[in-house]
Amino acid sequence: MSGRELGVLNALDVAKTQWYHFTAIVIAGMGFFTDAYDLFCISLVTKLLGRIYYTDISKPKPGVLPPNVQAAVTGVALCGTLAGQLFFGWLGDKLGRKKVYGLTLMLMVVCSLASGLSFGDTPKGVMATLCFFRFWLGFGIGGDYPLSATIMSEYANKKTRGAFIAAVFAMQGFGILAGGIVALIVSSAYDHKYDLPSYKENPEGSIVHSLDYVWRIILMFGAVPAAVTYYWRMKMPETARYTALVARNAKQAASDMSKVLQVEIEAEEDKLNHIVESENQKYGLFSREFAKRHGLHLVGTTVTWFLLDIAFYSQNLFQKDIFSAIGWIPPSQEMNAIHEVYRIARAQTLIALCSTVPGYWFTVAFIDYMGRFAIQLMGFFFMTVFMFALAIPYNHWTKKENRIGFVVMYSLTFFFSNFGPNATTFVVPAEIFPARLRSTCHGISAAAGKAGAIVGAFGFLYAAQSTDPTKVDHGYPTGIGVKNSLIVLGVVNFFGMLFTLLVPESKGKSLEELSGENEEGPEAVEMAGSARTVPV
Repeated sequence: MSGRELGVLNALDVAKTQWYHFTAIVIAGMGFFTDAYDLFCISLVTKLLGRIYYTDISKPKPGVLPPNVQAAVTGVALCGTLAGQLFFGWLGDKLGRKKVYGLTLMLMVVCSLASGLSFGDTPKGVMATLCFFRFWLGFGIGGDYPLSATIMSEYANKKTRGAFIAAVFAMQGFGILAGGIVALIVSSAYDHKYDLPSYKENPEGSIVHSLDYVWRIILMFGAVPAAVTYYWRMKMPETARYTALVARNAKQAASDMSKVLQVEIEAEEDKLNHIVESENQKYGLFSREFAKRHGLHLVGTTVTWFLLDIAFYSQNLFQKDIFSAIGWIPPSQEMNAIHEVYRIARAQTLIALCSTVPGYWFTVAFIDYMGRFAIQLMGFFFMTVFMFALAIPYNHWTKKENRIGFVVMYSLTFFFSNFGPNATTFVVPAEIFPARLRSTCHGISAAAGKAGAIVGAFGFLYAAQSTDPTKVDHGYPTGIGVKNSLIVLGVVNFFGMLFTLLVPESKGKSLEELSGENEEGPEAVEMAGSARTVPV
């Protein structure tokens, strides 16, 4: 412990793993469960929306969403998330983590419910309403990223902090899984009630009006886990690091943490005054001092998250297209509307169960042993390898006898994104920046990630289209095909590996050690820079 470190912060750093750690993981994690459910469940219902609102029964194939509508429906929540990460990240440093935390959750509950409602029944009216509420849903989800990560990092002890933050993020895997399971249950129930013919057999009979409820139920269910955790979020005290170092209230910080840790903690107001009055507590985000101490760190966290999300979201949002391309999902005209939802949900649930969820929990298990840097570098490396292994012999994988091999390789890229950069890009920005800028810097890093997700989601909508004009989806221009898209993603992952060299290792150090907040003068700059993994 530095001579200048507050007793209350040291008590948190050396605390044994206790019950309050697990309650914090569950409270913050349920927000992430909801985030993932809400963001990814849209990919389960876009084909259904196309059938219900855009089918022309005189055509040989059922309707699909026009390219601009498909892009808006899948991408609008990501745009909202990007805006929310920047806004609520900044607000979390200005008003406090706890105040803003409840606000984001209420926004998520209201907009989840509202996205299942429609003004009018025309395709344009339904899609406009859906996009409007999904933007604001994304805005609320965006706030959850910096706040959940910051709260967990500021509550955790330094020995297992990585595992705790990663465990919050790992709830995303269960959210994706829950989306698939809810879609399976709803589609099975409807299939049981209506025994519909395939589109090929009877175009008109393959869709019934009440299927309009299916996508609404799936989207609205996202409000349930968020509403359940609201009460517990409001009961959590503000983090001691915000109360002491930003709000400058030593007495309140000591009192709050005495209750949480169940030990007597001294307030140390004189020591706090000395810390907060020092020069290294005064520089702002856009100052030369910040650039000198943390500039390269911020470049590292933003660029790696940006590159990771290009690959991660283009894979996740277009799973169903890849499954169709390799024959896991039959051609749309050979199924009725509800069978299509069931098949897509089943395929996504299998991928989540076999690779997405285990990947997250491998990170939780190993992050405080291997370190963040090693896991991130390894993840990007294997994602690059598997992308190229899928892309270069792509024609080999499309043959019927090799399809299982393709799915295994595809699952491994998911496994190593989650036991790799998808988890570590979330953990590191919550650890390495000063308390008064921590939520803002995490928000900036996460927003860069969402910018990558938008590139992945919008760009690969078009890019993954076939080079053969007869095989493209209706309304789309020819693209570069799935094979070339996978090659591009492999290159993106390779650059992710290079930019990981700018990201510092934060394993086993206190948050104040990493940010240099306890030190003064040149020593502080040295402390902040010493965490760098590669000398620059």
